[in-house]
Amino acid sequence: MSRSDPVLIDLALQGGGSHGAFTWGVLDRLLEEQRLRIAGISGTSAGAMNAAVLADGWTDGGAEGARAALEEFWQRVSRAAALSPLQRSPLDRLMGRWTLDTSPAYLAMDLMSRVFSPYDLNLMGFNPLRSILSGIIDFDRLARSPIKLFVTATKVRTGRGRIFRNGEDHA
Repeated sequence: MSRSDPVLIDLALQGGGSHGAFTWGVLDRLLEEQRLRIAGISGTSAGAMNAAVLADGWTDGGAEGARAALEEFWQRVSRAAALSPLQRSPLDRLMGRWTLDTSPAYLAMDLMSRVFSPYDLNLMGFNPLRSILSGIIDFDRLARSPIKLFVTATKVRTGRGRIFRNGEDHA
């Protein structure tokens, strides 16, 4: 391999909202490296969203397209979170605390989640991430991405995982 040959890498991205936001910064920096080429990327939860947004953005505009798509995704997530009832209490803000431990909405949601299924609590099927992702990702284009994408999902009723790949027909 010569010094000018790209270095192929595969990435595995973990889930979790704060991990996903942190990973955005890492991905942004990796995408600046012209010698690196992402051959494959896998993820679950927030990692899967980062992976899909990156792969679609790459297909649309290379590394800069991926960086722009990731920034747009996380900016939209941030704006949606600002409207969430799960916020720090005014006292927490005054005291400079960053925990939700005394947030009335968080405490109520925590109690309800111990008693009810998430499906019982979301009768309208509200999912703000669905509209954010569908507004950013062109799924037909994502299916043609040169980056191999592997997204893991678990079927709630059986507990079995399944790996989805870009280009598969999932209708």
